[in-house]
Amino acid sequence: MDKDELTRWALANGWQMISGHPSLTKPSSPKEAIVRMVLKETVVNLEVKKPAGKWEKVSGQSYAKVQPDPDTSLPLGLGLETIPGFTMLMRDNKDRMVFARMTGTAKS
Repeated sequence: MDKDELTRWALANGWQMISGHPSLTKPSSPKEAIVRMVLKETVVNLEVKKPAGKWEKVSGQSYAKVQPDPDTSLPLGLGLETIPGFTMLMRDNKDRMVFARMTGTAKS
């Protein structure tokens, strides 16, 4: 997957662009990113915001090694499927996005 494919996947799966990065937010604070994908020229890094506010890289991979899961389309190689809590956080963010669209409260 390349930078554009990862961005499209993320935005279609509940991530939102915050400060130029596809990001996930806390359910209690939907404007504050707590997980982000930093898309560089040749690699993508997955970072988590520490309680003190500093970003910490938890995984990284070259685009050539990030492949979509054939069943779920989840990008494999970044650890999204193995890091505890990411699947639930992604589901919460996607559900919030879908619900906002249904109620007409989504931003355009």
